[in-house]
Amino acid sequence: MEPRLDITRTYAAIIEAARARRFLTYVDVAQASGVPWSKARYPIGQHLDRMLAIAQRRGWPLLTSIVVRKDDAQTGRLTDGARTGFLQGVRRNGVEVAEEDADAFIIHEQQRTFEWASGAPDALDEPDLAAGSPSAALSPGIPESGDIDESVQYWFVGSIWGGKDQTERFIADGIWQSGYENDPLVAEIRPGDRIAIKASYVRKHDLPFDLRGRKVAAMKIKAVGTVTENLGDGVTVRVDWSPLDEPREWYFYTYRVALVRADPANPSARRLIDFAFQGAAQDYAYWLRLPYFTQKYLWADAEPANEAAEEEDEASPYSIDHIVEEGCFVPRDDLERALDRLHEKKNLILQGPPGTGKTWLAKRLGYALLRTDDLRVVRQRMRVVQFHPTLSYEDFVRGWRPGPNGTLQLVDGLFLQAVQAAKAGGDPFVFVIEEINRGNPAQIFGELLTLLEASKRNEKDALELGYRNADGPDPIYLPDNLYLIGTMNLADRSLAMVDVALRRRFAFVSLTPSFGPLWRDWCISVGGLPASAVDAIERGMRAVNQSIAEDAALGPQYCVGHSYFTPMARIAEEAASWFGRVVGTEIEPLLAEYWYDNPSRLQAALADLRSPWR
Repeated sequence: MEPRLDITRTYAAIIEAARARRFLTYVDVAQASGVPWSKARYPIGQHLDRMLAIAQRRGWPLLTSIVVRKDDAQTGRLTDGARTGFLQGVRRNGVEVAEEDADAFIIHEQQRTFEWASGAPDALDEPDLAAGSPSAALSPGIPESGDIDESVQYWFVGSIWGGKDQTERFIADGIWQSGYENDPLVAEIRPGDRIAIKASYVRKHDLPFDLRGRKVAAMKIKAVGTVTENLGDGVTVRVDWSPLDEPREWYFYTYRVALVRADPANPSARRLIDFAFQGAAQDYAYWLRLPYFTQKYLWADAEPANEAAEEEDEASPYSIDHIVEEGCFVPRDDLERALDRLHEKKNLILQGPPGTGKTWLAKRLGYALLRTDDLRVVRQRMRVVQFHPTLSYEDFVRGWRPGPNGTLQLVDGLFLQAVQAAKAGGDPFVFVIEEINRGNPAQIFGELLTLLEASKRNEKDALELGYRNADGPDPIYLPDNLYLIGTMNLADRSLAMVDVALRRRFAFVSLTPSFGPLWRDWCISVGGLPASAVDAIERGMRAVNQSIAEDAALGPQYCVGHSYFTPMARIAEEAASWFGRVVGTEIEPLLAEYWYDNPSRLQAALADLRSPWR
């Protein structure tokens, strides 16, 4: 029998060369297996692809990056067919490399291979090629069960209240309970739905794949069950639990909040459902092939080792109740309607005069969507940007940027980066755009304007971008868990009119100055202002706003909001002194802008504002 290329011998040859920080040639690979070059030249491409796939599955550097043509053994450059064959193999294994980034990517993988080789295994133990072995889950070709019942809902729930794990009590009592009262999402759980108790944390050590010392989001499935009854109290459901003998760990796509509904129509969520409820293995290679995780774990520099404990960590809950408690003067029913519209429409704009708390409320509606204001979750699941006249499509979606060696490279902008991050996690992702009409929204969003529609949040409606990657078509769609919240100041004439097509894709909520009972109670209880001072501020501001609203050159959209006179903490000076400072440095300059050509009107308005204090 003629000798064949042997994958274990190829691995040994690559490791030996890498430890000496030298490059290996195709002929060297053939000789390592005792195969004449004339017999190896045709199968060697497929053989190296197999080696590359093994490295990719295990999270190693891409070892075949140091295999070069004989003429390039000194420089290590991949040229001609060697370069093409390596990049094709990389892309076949799910790593997306733009053509303009290819040379930098190759050098990066070569250096990773040299650095990694000193601690690499001496021999290739290849259990992941054996069916049924623990590493079999690394194979990208494993099919999913496909037996998911889409007539029921799938819920992933937390079990930690105040630092105490309630799992044993839930299982013993045959229930699950929300951590806070009147949770509207609990009301949507139905008998027959499937439910899993999970715990979320970050893991760095003892991973079943190599992330070179980087932390990865992890989630432990402790028990699964079927809902038998919803008690209708917004807190408790009865469950027929099936506790697991040993919790099962899942990585990358995780939920940090206490109650999440996983959508089987979402390919990532479907894999998690399959894992939790069907017992399927997790295909780690699938996640490491996704651009978001490839860039985060495989392209990034290694992190220094850290022995910090890896503890279960439930994010603190956040709801409309918290928005009200923190000083929102919008009626609770209006807040609930705004959040309902955001869930339904996916896109919401808060519009109103200056000082009505648009940005403040936008972020808190975002927290309510995330179901937590935990800073660690917010940093991962919320982005806040501001539109301005010079912001472009190339900044926001995709455009050319200067690259190494005087080249240009195609770079995803702020919004596409957020889209990738939203797809990479199961929790809602919130993108807040302040002053959305300060730029040109139609130009900034470009063709993504169409994809904002809630009905088009799926792969079937994906579109090609004007700037296409050199690798070929890369249709873009917006995930269902991505929510946009914009703010719009109606009192700035310099701002662009909102495009009708954009307006149709957003729900609009108008905010008005709220000098009413909720504002009064806050000023007295939190700000420490005497009731007489609050009365004076309210009377004066109502008079000024009436003058503004009745002015034909201005109108209601120019009224002055309550935020100017809403203390966030106890006022440390006399109320009259504090009021005079706010009027002199904030309100008077604003009114002077309004009536720059009508000094008498300005003085009359200031007199109205100050008269209740005399």
